[in-house]
Amino acid sequence: MPPEDADAPRTMFEKIWDRHRVLERPDGQVLLYVDRHLIHDGSEPAFEMLRRRGLKPRAPERIFGTPDHYVPTDTRDVAAIPDPALRAMVETLERNAAEHGIRLFGLQDAGQGIVHVIGPEQGLSQPGLLMVCPDSHTSTHGALGALAFGIGMTEVAHVLATQTLWQRKPATMRITVDGELGAGVTAKDVILHIIATIGAAGAAGHVIEYAGSAIRGLSMEGRLTLCNMSIEAGGRAGMVAPDETTFAYLKGRPYAPQGAEWDRAVERWRSLPSDAGARFDREVAIDATDISPTVTWGNSPQDAVAADGHIPDPAQEPDPERRAAMADAFAYMGLAPGMPVEALRIDRVFIGSCTNGRIEDLRAAAAIAHGRRVADGVTAWVVPGSAPVKRQAEAEGLDRVFTAAGFAWREAGCSMCLGTNGEIAAPGERVAATSNRNFRGRQGPGVRTHLMSPAMAAAAAVSGHIVDVRRLAGG
Repeated sequence: MPPEDADAPRTMFEKIWDRHRVLERPDGQVLLYVDRHLIHDGSEPAFEMLRRRGLKPRAPERIFGTPDHYVPTDTRDVAAIPDPALRAMVETLERNAAEHGIRLFGLQDAGQGIVHVIGPEQGLSQPGLLMVCPDSHTSTHGALGALAFGIGMTEVAHVLATQTLWQRKPATMRITVDGELGAGVTAKDVILHIIATIGAAGAAGHVIEYAGSAIRGLSMEGRLTLCNMSIEAGGRAGMVAPDETTFAYLKGRPYAPQGAEWDRAVERWRSLPSDAGARFDREVAIDATDISPTVTWGNSPQDAVAADGHIPDPAQEPDPERRAAMADAFAYMGLAPGMPVEALRIDRVFIGSCTNGRIEDLRAAAAIAHGRRVADGVTAWVVPGSAPVKRQAEAEGLDRVFTAAGFAWREAGCSMCLGTNGEIAAPGERVAATSNRNFRGRQGPGVRTHLMSPAMAAAAAVSGHIVDVRRLAGG
């Protein structure tokens, strides 16, 4: 279906939405065609829904799967998963893929990894595509100019059966970050600063387009980190317009177009960025020079401050509801008003996840770990986001840097990001994590999680406490 006014300036989101619109109901629900359907080891309920109705996947060639949520990261042996229910999830994914001809990057596959890491690195994620997955951080793939968002299990079954999905059109938001990022400031700091600025519900009901010179200056891996945490700002999806950085990243990847088709694809992709004069429902402007290495202190990603700053005082918060929430978080996190962030001692460090488990992230962490040792009493893990990332890190010697410093070097998987595979911290432990959520209990009952960049997490590991990474990097 064509847009109502094809001549009006359109946002990138609107161009992709219009291209995938099949029909619209009187109630405003729109049926969209899905280009890529990513699944993981939690997808079995959707396949069971199909079996009960006597249906099969309509377009298995558009479905790609990998086990990541429930797999151990100390072995690649499915039989070693101690929980029979979790083991069954991984085994059932393998059976469903084999039965229906779905490409599976299984535990023994050279391409296995976290679904939101392998999508881009395999070239499955491409500009202009509509992508879905039963995971909220599907927004990650928008870094390449795709419209990508998470869906529920009933919706997964609908996409499996029809290769389409009913959705209501969201609003649009543009967040522009202009200026030059300072020393030690990474994409993780940018997105934590954005969420702290607009709030954890600041983008609710919106698709975010990130723009501005600071965003254009990010590597593709940095953009993936940025879009990954769009959901933490309440956004439905996050997107960055494709450019030369995007094309250079994609070229030659296994599922990227090849030969003459590559040239035709790039020509199409160049037309995707938002038109001059396109209207967004909301605009937010941020000065890149205002962003410092950032760390969270509470139980929401919006509870974030500069690493060289101080924990806020709830008594100074004018909103009574927010003040009560802050006080509650203080009790859980063991904080005192006004204390320096750098006074927070760390028990465990987790470097990995679909937010920060890529090669660039591991290089940044290794640069801090090099020649140093993990502090006494600290347990530190490095979990690559995929098997290809692990191999590349080992080829570059990063694994030897980490192990020499006292970090554990693990296999690929979600691991401690959400702890569904049993890899969690102990009650009361304080964790420096490069993952995307610091919710209560996410890394284990009673665990206190602080989100930060890979370099910041490595600095915490070798210091034994949270520290502004610029003190170690000389920035």
